[in-house]
Amino acid sequence: MVRAEIARETPTGDTLIPRMELPHWRERYGIVAGVTTRGTGADPWDLGLIGDLPVGRVIGQWTAFRGAEPGFPLATLGRQVHGTEVMWHEGGRGWLIVDGVDGHATAAPGVLLCVTVADCTPVYLLDQGTGAMALLHAGWRGASSRILERGIRLLRGRAGTQVENVVMHCGVSICGDCYEVGPEVFAAFGLPVPAGGKGPLDVRASLLRQAAELGIGSISTSPLCTGHHRDWFHSHRRSGGADGRMIAYLGRPLATP
Repeated sequence: MVRAEIARETPTGDTLIPRMELPHWRERYGIVAGVTTRGTGADPWDLGLIGDLPVGRVIGQWTAFRGAEPGFPLATLGRQVHGTEVMWHEGGRGWLIVDGVDGHATAAPGVLLCVTVADCTPVYLLDQGTGAMALLHAGWRGASSRILERGIRLLRGRAGTQVENVVMHCGVSICGDCYEVGPEVFAAFGLPVPAGGKGPLDVRASLLRQAAELGIGSISTSPLCTGHHRDWFHSHRRSGGADGRMIAYLGRPLATP
């Protein structure tokens, strides 16, 4: 039975790394899951790999981010293209950056899956039966091209996932009220084009509908919006392209002695 709910991300106690965690995932599932925020200092936290910030500053923030969560010898990140490619990871060490990938999946502990976001929806998927998981970067192109279905299919093929055992969360992203799009976007989702050709579109709502159609067992969504809450989050749309990027992350840490 599908259980849909609104979930509020909760700030962590780590004052050095500005971030919010998915509620109860750490305690309930033993999973580290959340998203970084802008922070409150004069220099916002920006973990994007493409931008005008000094390389040393970005790498320094990445180093601090990775050091805040022990138990993850491998962190994965893709150079995202708003596509549907989801990559499976078996494990390893270091920082793996791959081209043309908008999603990551694993069943191995010690792998921290990461995607960059600044309006697009991070989609967190966890198979409660096998422990396999996936993290997807879903903008309108990826969502309309059904990256969610691609991620579920990968989990089924690699881990034997039964979709009714999957817990899904749509994370912080831009809401429909803040996201006006043109007719090509409505057409991509198979939705009627509003009068005048433009109108608001809620990508998270479309992802939730897809999740219900796929039979995902437990579905939740963040009530937070990158556009309405710019004091907390980067927003590419509301900043006219001037903002940086947050990191959404998901993983099961290695057991500590």
